[in-house]
Amino acid sequence: MTTAAIESKLSRLSLKIDGSVARIELCHPPLNVIDIPMMDELGQILAELEAQTGVSVIRIGGQGRSFSAGVDVAAHTREKVEEMLAKFHGVIRALVATKKVTVAAVHGHCLGGGAELAMVCDMAYTTEAAQWGFPEIKLGCYPPVACTALAALVGPKRAADLILSGRTVDGRTAAEIGLATSATGEAELGAAVDQCIANLLTLSRAALAIAKKASYAWDCMHFDKGLARAEKIYFEDLMKTADAQEGISAFREKRSPKWQGR
Repeated sequence: MTTAAIESKLSRLSLKIDGSVARIELCHPPLNVIDIPMMDELGQILAELEAQTGVSVIRIGGQGRSFSAGVDVAAHTREKVEEMLAKFHGVIRALVATKKVTVAAVHGHCLGGGAELAMVCDMAYTTEAAQWGFPEIKLGCYPPVACTALAALVGPKRAADLILSGRTVDGRTAAEIGLATSATGEAELGAAVDQCIANLLTLSRAALAIAKKASYAWDCMHFDKGLARAEKIYFEDLMKTADAQEGISAFREKRSPKWQGR
């Protein structure tokens, strides 16, 4: 399927290709929740862009008030979770494996799967006021991508704090600890990302792809092995607990969970 054909069918994303730069925007108001249709569209777009030799940079942002508040909680139920994780992790694996340089532009909420999407980009620019976090533990779950890769960015102690507490940090803190590249004021975010991309476009796209392959924080083989382990534990251990079902049900019913410890 051509890029033009994909663009005509998009309902959760927008795609614009300007020379060597592909600009993807998450478009699922109000908070750009990543549901299965969005995962399908992201997978299609990334596969199409990988085949386009003229594209060297992929910029990912979110329309409206947020980058993304995370993966759709309704997709975490026992009946849907295997399909959901397969599709979402397919997107993550594509971002990790791509030869293109990926740049995230983050504002507003950047939580759960949204934060995982941003953190696996090569560079992530954020507003100082953006809210980053992995709140899955509050639903009796955990974030598999963050469990696999967050320690490589922020160190094991900070990764454990963020994953096990579920707390959020602002964009300034995200940049200070290495979760993001740089933090700016709200009005300056676009200019900062554009300057980054302009600098990348002055460089050899072949050299960028090879340098990325040589220096990436986690190479594809080790990342894929770690993520497969996190998925296996998710399906075989976590989803069999009463607390995982309770946490998801409580969130959807807008009540406090009643943990059983099993």
